[in-house]
Amino acid sequence: MQAVIITGGKQYNVKEGDVLYIEKLNAEADQTVTFDQVLAIVDGADSKFGAPVVEGATVTGKVLKNGKGKKILVFKYRPKKDSKSAQGHRQPYTKVQIEKISV
Repeated sequence: MQAVIITGGKQYNVKEGDVLYIEKLNAEADQTVTFDQVLAIVDGADSKFGAPVVEGATVTGKVLKNGKGKKILVFKYRPKKDSKSAQGHRQPYTKVQIEKISV
């Protein structure tokens, strides 16, 4: 069984047991989170598609950890002005393991 969920402004195709790196959630490690914005549930011939979401469908996951991604360098350069600036950024994330998909 697979499901398509929305979290953090992005869509994810998930199965039970999958590990996802998603936008930071307000949850600590070992807590349970529930995603109730489920766009579709695919289970062979018994598939359900929402308009826009499937009513009563939820996906439950367990937060494994919170962290920061790799550093990226944001470099701005203005030619002929002798102006340049560099700035680093590390995007925070939440690592979630999908435990249950229910309709």
